[in-house]
Amino acid sequence: MYRNERNRKKLKDRSNSKCEISGAEHDLVVYTLPPYTSESLEHSVLLAKNLAEQIENAEAMNEQDWRGLSESMWSEFLPVQVLSWRMLARLKNHDLLDLMYLDEESLEWAKATGEGEEEEGKIVHKDSNGNILFDGDSVVLIKDLDVKGANFTAKRGAPVHNIKLVWDNAEQIEGRVEGQHIVILTQYVKKTK
Repeated sequence: MYRNERNRKKLKDRSNSKCEISGAEHDLVVYTLPPYTSESLEHSVLLAKNLAEQIENAEAMNEQDWRGLSESMWSEFLPVQVLSWRMLARLKNHDLLDLMYLDEESLEWAKATGEGEEEEGKIVHKDSNGNILFDGDSVVLIKDLDVKGANFTAKRGAPVHNIKLVWDNAEQIEGRVEGQHIVILTQYVKKTK
């Protein structure tokens, strides 16, 4: 059995094959919490697909879909607690947030995506079309780019898979182009599905 299949089986066993936030039993996906990118029992949750889509697209958030947060915040599993904290912060539900306790390291993980920070201080990476970028996304270059310190030009249309966000600079991501690890400005990339 492949590693991802084993991880999914463990997640299904842990959650009784239900969304770990809403309790939904159908249309479930594995969601790995940034900044982690590999599915694992320690960094992933089993979610209803519509909730995973809302995490990726904050404008599509439907507060009613997240009613299960009042229970999931008490989960014994850290990834579920961290995701609950992030979504409560995004929904600005301070009554429930004030009840939650995460140790310092777990709180740091919960805050790694900028949830809970004021909008003006929050670092959000967006592509050339305004789509929010996350660690692990795939993008394509929309312009030929001369790579400083290397003797090549990254060509327009070149795919960059499994990007890493530069957490202290909203205008930069890291990725591999033609086998070279480079820093790319977000204004020159377009997110792919």
